[in-house]
Amino acid sequence: MSSNVKDLLLGIDFGSGGCKATIIDCSGNLAGEAAVEYPTHYPHPGWSEQTPADWYDAMCRALAMIREQGVDFNRIAAIAPDGSTHNAVLLDAAMVPVRDTIMWTDQRSTAECEELKNICGEKIFATAFQSATPTWTLPQLRWLSKHEPEVLQKTRHILFVKDYIRYLLTGVAVTDYIEAQGTLFFDMKNNCWSYELAALAGVTPEMLPELVTPETVTGTVTAQAARDTGIPAGTPVVCGTSDSAAEDYGAGAIEPGDAIVKLATAGNVNVMTASPHPHARTLTYSHVIKGMYYTVSATNAAAVCQRWFRDNFCGVEIAAAAKSRSKTFALMDELAQQSPPGANGVFFHPYLQGERSPYWDSDLRGSFTGISMASTRGDFSRALLEGVAFSLRDCRTLIDELDLPMKRIFLIGGGARSTLWSEIVCNVMNVPVTLPQPGDAGFGAALIAGTGVGIFPDAAAAVRTCLKISGTVEPDAELAGFYAGKFETYRKIHDAMAPVYREMKQL
Repeated sequence: MSSNVKDLLLGIDFGSGGCKATIIDCSGNLAGEAAVEYPTHYPHPGWSEQTPADWYDAMCRALAMIREQGVDFNRIAAIAPDGSTHNAVLLDAAMVPVRDTIMWTDQRSTAECEELKNICGEKIFATAFQSATPTWTLPQLRWLSKHEPEVLQKTRHILFVKDYIRYLLTGVAVTDYIEAQGTLFFDMKNNCWSYELAALAGVTPEMLPELVTPETVTGTVTAQAARDTGIPAGTPVVCGTSDSAAEDYGAGAIEPGDAIVKLATAGNVNVMTASPHPHARTLTYSHVIKGMYYTVSATNAAAVCQRWFRDNFCGVEIAAAAKSRSKTFALMDELAQQSPPGANGVFFHPYLQGERSPYWDSDLRGSFTGISMASTRGDFSRALLEGVAFSLRDCRTLIDELDLPMKRIFLIGGGARSTLWSEIVCNVMNVPVTLPQPGDAGFGAALIAGTGVGIFPDAAAAVRTCLKISGTVEPDAELAGFYAGKFETYRKIHDAMAPVYREMKQL
């Protein structure tokens, strides 16, 4: 096909654990994809930071891998990025980062959250539709204003993960209004920055970027970025949005009542709604489709737990995968299948970075319980998969309390590629789940790119044209009943351990 034909769309997803580049054609068929992990730094317990240069490097490496697959980048019609939200990239006057970025999983700002709640908690909730917790940019920056004031003194511009990368691609610094909602200084009713709330962290209006829609064409690839990435200079770059908004949209959740269960680095249970339903223990965001919203109940750690377990306890599987050119996670699934449902009494609680929904408790810590001399590595591996599923079920309790209808559920994220893990989640939730293909954030970003340059008439039409379904998983009645009992035990263990972790922190 002639390189003059522009029939490919590139979505670049900057998730919490790595960058994934996805290229599709205008019918939604996958033309190429590649993923590269980047590190997260944990300088103190509960802290979580990343180095912005690592994101750009990972993107360039992923794009090089796609070029090696034979994809002609001259065919790319448009690009859009998405990224994990809440993560402020603090830049000096020359647009150079002044420090590593505090990530949304970071828990250091608990004291600042209590201050904010005491000072103006009602004002924050009424304006931003969220409660102050360490996830949000506002308390993170308030912590910096106290403990690293020199950092904010050097800061002249604030961007967010995907916006910083897009700036490096185009030289244009903007963000979209959905991303801005992740700061806790965004006015949800008036769809603009709240300078009053931003001032609580020492942020001035001049630091904040212009707001645009996710589908806005923000610029084109520069000559330098073209040399770095292989993407032709002049290629249109669309704004994009947060990863959760992109993945909900890209998975096909485009009508009120559609729901997402996410098995990625973090885990979510999201429900699409026709109007906002703010709640003190959930998150509320605008949808890519104008006028819609979605409610989020989120766990801090899902597939990242499996990555942690792999890196620390699965040397045998890592070596075997390298030798056989297979995937380590597939071998870990085989290990987990050696253990029966219930993992022979072993439970895992995935609180490796504290927890968000439904507890919002930064003191919680991960644990394996129920261990005996008979416990095997297979039991630990299966307990981890089940524990993350139980945590997602715990998140769903908030959705149930809000009485938000869930008419169909899409299971997404890297963990959904595991047949075993998908079956466990299906049985723990005791509902059928639909598996979109590919239906991830990068796919959603690619659709946003196509909408931005007019390939699709609107965002909903892009999904209806391109999304494919790879299958549906139905719950097993007997296993669902078994897991219902195990879930009650899981919650009792949490209830018993939570005060112990609070005491541990005080000590």
